[in-house]
Amino acid sequence: MNRTDRLYAIVEELRAVSPRPRSARWLADRFEVSAPTVERDIDALQQAGTPIWAEPGRTGGYCLDRARTLPPINLTPQEAVAMAVALEGTAGSPFRAAAQTALRKLVTAMHSSDAAAAEALAARIHLIGMTDTPAPVPALIADALATGRVLRIEYADRDGNPTSRDVEPLGYVGSASHWYLIGWCRLRDGIRAFRTDRITSSTVLAEAPAPRMLEAHDVQVPLGDLRPLNWL
Repeated sequence: MNRTDRLYAIVEELRAVSPRPRSARWLADRFEVSAPTVERDIDALQQAGTPIWAEPGRTGGYCLDRARTLPPINLTPQEAVAMAVALEGTAGSPFRAAAQTALRKLVTAMHSSDAAAAEALAARIHLIGMTDTPAPVPALIADALATGRVLRIEYADRDGNPTSRDVEPLGYVGSASHWYLIGWCRLRDGIRAFRTDRITSSTVLAEAPAPRMLEAHDVQVPLGDLRPLNWL
């Protein structure tokens, strides 16, 4: 059994017995490898976002949160590659890292033969003209809405003049060339749009501000007509 198949099999074994644990020794015997190899495999799965944790004690071992994992997904190789191509459109957006993580989770949950076929197909796909994508959004800015905290940012206006702002994040607006963080600016006492490539540094403060609603008419950026994100 190669490592990719073993990683998949470990997840399936832990899912099958969840919430009971399996020890590293038990898994090593099951997959005919050493306990340190299993520990490295578990570490790799954890780094990829798989919700596995260790239960201490004589009867402990590794546990998996079944509610937060996916069973085998019957994506075809073509469907998986189509998703990878579509996710290229998130380059430079606040959701790039999350999109990459989601794709890895989906591919890991596929049957190993389909995942291998998808990898082979993806190797034959090439893109052109991707150099015009916006600059990557810093992680603290990308996580601003989910964190729910005030951000202290250093921001350069269109003329390059720097200011320090405390901002309550409210939303994002994206165009073909730029992403904007929309927030309540305490310096200006109002809603402002901040081009993410002009945010030179950011710090998450401890304060969690009271919720504010963001309406389309609150957003004033040079993008033309706004439209909401299509959702399920």
